[in-house]
Amino acid sequence: MDNHTYDVIVIGAGPVGENVADRAAQGGLTAAVVERELVGGECSYWACMPTKALLRSASALRAARRVPGSREAVTGDLDVAAVLRRRDEFASHWKDDGQVSWLESAGITLYRGQGRISSERIVQVTDEAGATTSLTARHAVVIATGSAALLPDIPGLREAEPWGNREAAAARAVPRRLAVIGGGVVASEMATAYAALGSSVTVLARDGVLPLMEPFAGVRVTKSLRDAGVSVRLGAEAGAVKRDGDGTVHITLTTGEEIEADEVLVAIGRTPNTQDIGLDTIGLTPGDWLPVDDTMRVAGADGGWLYAAGDVNRRALLTHQGKYQARAVGDVIVARAKGEAVDDTPWGRHAATADERAVPQVVFTEPEIASVGLTAAAAEAAGLRIRVVDYALGAVAGSALHSDGYQGHARMVVDEDRKVIVGFTLVGPDVAELLHAATIAIVGEIPLDRLWHAVPAYPTVSEVWLRLLEAYGR
Repeated sequence: MDNHTYDVIVIGAGPVGENVADRAAQGGLTAAVVERELVGGECSYWACMPTKALLRSASALRAARRVPGSREAVTGDLDVAAVLRRRDEFASHWKDDGQVSWLESAGITLYRGQGRISSERIVQVTDEAGATTSLTARHAVVIATGSAALLPDIPGLREAEPWGNREAAAARAVPRRLAVIGGGVVASEMATAYAALGSSVTVLARDGVLPLMEPFAGVRVTKSLRDAGVSVRLGAEAGAVKRDGDGTVHITLTTGEEIEADEVLVAIGRTPNTQDIGLDTIGLTPGDWLPVDDTMRVAGADGGWLYAAGDVNRRALLTHQGKYQARAVGDVIVARAKGEAVDDTPWGRHAATADERAVPQVVFTEPEIASVGLTAAAAEAAGLRIRVVDYALGAVAGSALHSDGYQGHARMVVDEDRKVIVGFTLVGPDVAELLHAATIAIVGEIPLDRLWHAVPAYPTVSEVWLRLLEAYGR
């Protein structure tokens, strides 16, 4: 047997690609992954893990200061050097030895280099020395190359060498002044992190702060950022950017106003990493997102052998959703390789449908935002007849025990025709750990009448579930 032939070849060894290969291997297939950078991908080194490590220390300090007894024990400010060291540890010091060892233990073969599709089921891998290896897939090729920070076409911006999420996550020092272009999740989290680390931060949020979430979430985060000394400029748009010889960045707004900073972070969205993976050889367009069906097969690719999972298919740009897709696509490839029937019903084992109705997301700002499903506006736009129920989290007994002056908000969006929850948003300290209950309620389509029998423990913040049901009425 040609030792460069495998049942499944995965381009991209981030968490999505790793899980696809592992699922295929567990199903009895041979698998190889191709990676041009670090095994473990964006999440491990430049996104989820290091960014949350940057945020966590300040969050813990704020929590301690909110409770009498621990408040008095806090005698100093944040140790920035210690925060950066802890961040480095969570990023494995940007070395992937541990991840490579895991691939080996799982029986997955790693090829380092740029992977390019050259024809149906054929992937050419070019390593750093320019040597090329040809890999053949018996059953499937899976694209799991993820996404990168989108750089807008603002005059002078590229020449100013701006930060993207990678540079913000891996910075060796904290800039004295940081300007952030954007108001979404990355922009809000990094503004929160760097303000706590000592930067003077300016946020240029043309479309508002967290514009895709419930409006009250953005309002509360905006207030918190401003309370922390961040200049949040709603509606502000960068018209030109220039970096001087001394390193100072000058950002000219479309109004003519100029803002100076030492670094500028661009966080306005993502672009797919599909520019150089050989899509043109199979009739697809390099640089495009890859639309897929619920089994992650790529639309427009003949023969049914090409799949795409994770950010690259644009269904839900979140690591946990990509790993969920990876499990589904790994299983479906195994089933099809063995000639088994694939259940393509909406809730079938081999279908990935959660991103259509129940995507959970946590924004690690101050306060935290935790949401799943549809916002009220999105539910109405989808044609649902809804009722919105709101409750102040600070009025729950467990919240008062959690910390003095606890402030927060909870909203559930109910589909009135089916009497089930279709959206849930929480804002407040440590609300992330409350989210999965809402995810289960939405995915399981649990009727409100049944939820009355899911009794929350007292006194916990989870009692908000009871209060929301009481507000809704029977």
